[in-house]
Amino acid sequence: MTVETATFATAADLLDAVQPATGGREMLDPATGAVVGRAPEHTAADLEAAIAAARAAQPAWGALTHAERGAAMNSAADAIEANAEALAELLSREQGKPLNGPNARFEVGACSAWLRATASFELEPEVLFDDEGGRAELHYRPLGVVGAIGPWNWPMMIAVWQIAPSLRMGNTVVVKPSGNTPLSVLALAHVMNTALPADLLHVVAGRRDVGALLVEHPDIAKIMFTGSTGAGQKIIKDSADTVKRLTMELGGNDAGIVLPDVDAQAIAQDLFWGAFINTGQTCAALKRLYVHEDVYDDVCAALVEVARNVPMGVGLDENNVLGPLQNKSQYDIVANLVQAAKDSGARVLIGGDPDESAPGYFYPTTLVADIDNDNPLVAEEQFGPALPIIKYSNLDAVIEQANALDVGLGGSVWSADRDRAIEIASRIQSGTVWINKHGAVDPRMPFGGMKQSGFGLEFGVEGLKHLGAPQVINY
Repeated sequence: MTVETATFATAADLLDAVQPATGGREMLDPATGAVVGRAPEHTAADLEAAIAAARAAQPAWGALTHAERGAAMNSAADAIEANAEALAELLSREQGKPLNGPNARFEVGACSAWLRATASFELEPEVLFDDEGGRAELHYRPLGVVGAIGPWNWPMMIAVWQIAPSLRMGNTVVVKPSGNTPLSVLALAHVMNTALPADLLHVVAGRRDVGALLVEHPDIAKIMFTGSTGAGQKIIKDSADTVKRLTMELGGNDAGIVLPDVDAQAIAQDLFWGAFINTGQTCAALKRLYVHEDVYDDVCAALVEVARNVPMGVGLDENNVLGPLQNKSQYDIVANLVQAAKDSGARVLIGGDPDESAPGYFYPTTLVADIDNDNPLVAEEQFGPALPIIKYSNLDAVIEQANALDVGLGGSVWSADRDRAIEIASRIQSGTVWINKHGAVDPRMPFGGMKQSGFGLEFGVEGLKHLGAPQVINY
């Protein structure tokens, strides 16, 4: 499929394409408070129209071969790459994340890469048996229209995590973005739609009541949701009457366990970015760090040294790699949890002293040591740039502490002995356990949570299967 790619020179050009001619809701830059643009406030009628159009377009799209759908997805990836800088600038201004580091440019690049990877996966019918008794094959058919509800922390990338496998399996998609970052998702979809066939992908940027209607709608076959456990619980309840399929990637409070055989200096950078990627606003970021007493002081010192040298500031400044919290509510959560830790007598190694007079929702990079395991900063998900570091002496006891919470998205083990680390990883109750890294995702590697961190898988061939209806043909 050859498509002439449309290009937008600047973020302002993209905004002109997606914001309403009049009215709408002002979106503010969380770093400066400046107006980024105006987001449309779509209504129930807009949602109905989007679902109807997506439903009408689905049969023809589903009838194409995997190769034909893959070609269209690669064209959409071409369009993203042609508009990468404008998309990154808009994302930086609306979400707050810097252009550089593992942030805005990285996120936009991940969108095109994920589309291409997902388009390349092969999902052939599986022969279950073929003998004198007959033959049985397992096929996966399109579901219909998928409702995708995304968060504000990685708004473009997570939207693609939902869109790409849905389209690859022959479904059409209606996206409900977070009310905090609608412009980013509207712009991404607009760029993709310059290359995709009409009506495969719609974005409805309404308020929560519109999201609730999407969940309840009888013409939506599946909901993919990334967000908090509380919001996920409501979606599960609201979707019950229509018996929707669900993929739920919910809250996490990932634990990392550092064994006494590590070289603190060697692992410090990876530890830091495991916790502070996207300024800590990542579901599968490292949020509780358990360090053996033999290397505790060394790890703390090494992390402080890294933190001192990582610049935080306005995202459009090319020097910065950490940004603000995306919204005031999240800023308050982080500030209150750190204050509770300070009040309890925990030791702040760096940070913990925000400048309340400065513009933007900046909370300084904060490391907290000598903290009890039941402190709120440890027991509750902070989702921001504050990491508690807990000292331990007994491995069995610390594995029990790591597993004690009702969430289980990710975890990590840090050791010079890979085999030992793998053995410990098998005892951690989380959907993914990383060895000597944290939070690394790959489009080929299934991803999902245990316990109240959700259910269903994303990514890879296994993720594709969750966007299809399994059908057995026996003959």
